[in-house]
Amino acid sequence: MAATTKTLENVKANILSAHKSTTSAEKMDFYNSWAENYDKDVAVLEYRAPSLAANCVSSHFSGDRGAAVVLDVACGTGLVAKQMKRLGFGHFVGIDGSEAMLESTRESGLYQDLKQCMLGEGPLPVQCGSFDVVVIVGALSDGQVPVGVVRELCKCTKPGGYVCMTTRRNQDNAEYKEALERELKQMAADGLWTCVEVSEVEDWERAVSEHEDGYIPGVVYLYKRLQL
Repeated sequence: MAATTKTLENVKANILSAHKSTTSAEKMDFYNSWAENYDKDVAVLEYRAPSLAANCVSSHFSGDRGAAVVLDVACGTGLVAKQMKRLGFGHFVGIDGSEAMLESTRESGLYQDLKQCMLGEGPLPVQCGSFDVVVIVGALSDGQVPVGVVRELCKCTKPGGYVCMTTRRNQDNAEYKEALERELKQMAADGLWTCVEVSEVEDWERAVSEHEDGYIPGVVYLYKRLQL
């Protein structure tokens, strides 16, 4: 038990150190240095978002999964694609800001194409309206990706296609979550997409902040892009 606790404390300390990063370059330096141990560390945190998002998409997607093209935004080391592959999806394009994360992902052989891009600093480097499913898991949170990125996700999705997003529901992320949900609802009011499912989960991952214990909650959003 002591070894497990020590490992968790080490992971917490590493993630908390990233919160001190303020510029895009500093954040990328952190993720580049974390790439080698990322999968092991999030396993220690019992990080469930990739499987929860994949299952959410799977429960609503009725098309040909083998032929569907999935855009995995902030793909990291490919945890979401691994889960979606298990559920029958087979064609993935990944985008991430960290070259080291992308290099790790390349080695998995899961993705047909990978692109390096700093999210929130311009349009995504893909063709608009060309993806059956777009997912972003883990990146929509305070200090990470700006809320406005969700409009880019919608633009990339085919009419009738799905956009799956996640965020945390803990106190540290409350202001960001509120702003995110305002934007999601505004886009629905503008006729860009419709809400398919919002799934709140209590045991999302182990808490890492200094004033939280146990597990923090999270939420999965699934939207369907409307016909143009």
